[in-house]
Amino acid sequence: MLTTLAVLMGLSGLVPIAQAAGSEVDVTLVLAVDTSRSMDFEEIGIQREGYVEALKHKEFIDAVKGGLTGRIAISYFEWAGYVVQDSVIDWQVIETEEDAIAFADKLEARPIATQRRTSISTAIAQGASMIVSSPFQSRRQVIDVSGDGPNNSGDPVTPARDKAIEAGMIINGLAIMLRPSDAPNGLDKYYADCVIGGPGAFVLPVRKIEDFAVAVRRKLVLEISDLSPPAMVQKISGAEAGTDCLIGEKQWRDIFDR
Repeated sequence: MLTTLAVLMGLSGLVPIAQAAGSEVDVTLVLAVDTSRSMDFEEIGIQREGYVEALKHKEFIDAVKGGLTGRIAISYFEWAGYVVQDSVIDWQVIETEEDAIAFADKLEARPIATQRRTSISTAIAQGASMIVSSPFQSRRQVIDVSGDGPNNSGDPVTPARDKAIEAGMIINGLAIMLRPSDAPNGLDKYYADCVIGGPGAFVLPVRKIEDFAVAVRRKLVLEISDLSPPAMVQKISGAEAGTDCLIGEKQWRDIFDR
């Protein structure tokens, strides 16, 4: 089954599997974090602090304990035009506060660096690969993508999204909107129409640096608790008419055609 899914999704280079005691969890959650050069080191540092703070917060830990099994499996990686291979933090079961702190400490210890371009499709494919190769059984499999711009590198984003959804996964988004976006109608709408998908999928926008930690925490709690945010742009799958899901690729191509 693993091989069939991997071939179906065109995935390669599966991430090594961490050993865990017991395989049943409420959620398998991959955090796919954008570190492209459109964000400066201060912004990426604040983004990192937001994830670390959220993972250690009581609200996150209470959400984990409130599930049917009281445990989740979580992993992490950074991406830009490609997946940063040394950024991958392999699967870890979160069941206690100590587990959450240990995972957050691994994340906090990572050096901060940036890379060129933005390939959301590559991030989705990597997240799907990690879920397919994980040793866990869960009711929900979630790829959590944060980013500050549209796809402009690698494969188009919508086929990658659709393949992950067809495999039963959910893709949620955190649209980082600290600066004007290359997406004409707003990055949150681009994410809603072109990136997220699956039952209850949602996108949360972040417009101020000081709101980042709260937004990350809220997103994690919603994903773990299987709740949908009220009054928030949401979409199951498929782009709406008028949303150009190739806008990033076209803008990048225009730069070199001038």
